[in-house]
Amino acid sequence: MQAVRVTWLGLFLNTGLTLFKYAAGFMGNSAAMIADATHSLTDLATDIVVILGFRIIRKPADETHDYGHGKVEALLAGLCGITLIAAGVGIFWSGTHSIWHFFTGQEIERPGLIALIAAVLSVVSKEWLYRYTIGWGRKLNSNAVIAKAWDHRSDAFSSVGTTIGIGGAVFFGEKARILDPLAAVIVSVFIIKAAIPILRECMDELLEASLSGEKEMELHHLIMSVEGVRGTHKLRTRKIGPVIAIDVHLLMDESLSLVEAHDISAKVEHLLRENFGAGTYISLHMEPVSYYAVPIARQPAETKTSRPEE
Repeated sequence: MQAVRVTWLGLFLNTGLTLFKYAAGFMGNSAAMIADATHSLTDLATDIVVILGFRIIRKPADETHDYGHGKVEALLAGLCGITLIAAGVGIFWSGTHSIWHFFTGQEIERPGLIALIAAVLSVVSKEWLYRYTIGWGRKLNSNAVIAKAWDHRSDAFSSVGTTIGIGGAVFFGEKARILDPLAAVIVSVFIIKAAIPILRECMDELLEASLSGEKEMELHHLIMSVEGVRGTHKLRTRKIGPVIAIDVHLLMDESLSLVEAHDISAKVEHLLRENFGAGTYISLHMEPVSYYAVPIARQPAETKTSRPEE
């Protein structure tokens, strides 16, 4: 499974990078680098959880899980978001603690050059890993892989701030050494900010939130493009991991035979799977309407407030 291979690559890279960053942080006396290494350590933990979780996601539907195990992906994405927030809070606390001591007269040690080298290496490697992972996450339509990509990007952002802070502390004298913990504090805010959308999307899926108004409108127009469908009613949607579930009532002429109505609904189902994936869960209910009635074309916006695309 490609999602697992992408995560394994991140795991191997994170392992080596985390060990090097910790060594550079302690050897180079850099609080920012130690905080950055801790952030990378959370990446390692979530990599392991995602790999284990994908074993469950790959399981087919069974007697007790009619819709498969896709919700596990939302749990994994949520776990990534929570660990990002935890890492951000920890880095913020560590940085503010060092800044407080600096203003109370305690000296901050000058970071070593090895810490700066580790920071630059981290920026380059994590940004590359983000681009690689986000590409596959979008291609696979996997929230967990996309969440991991943003995990890598937040680490790259963290390392950018760390590079600036360590560089300033190394090259601009004793007073500039406050830049090291200050960089850690600033970056922690960006880490937390990146985690909030991940958590929000994961909670939406777990709480059975419907698809965006734009997506539901697209669904409506696709259904209405099938000859014989006079309208839609009670459209309900939700996301189940990388696939979606669609439940909708189709309004058809009451004079149609059961076979004719079935053929029309089969065309609708084929069209929806063609546009939203073969694994789409589709439940169609046919409702008869009079041939002489005014054509009905109820749109999702009539019955619910459209939400903007995430």
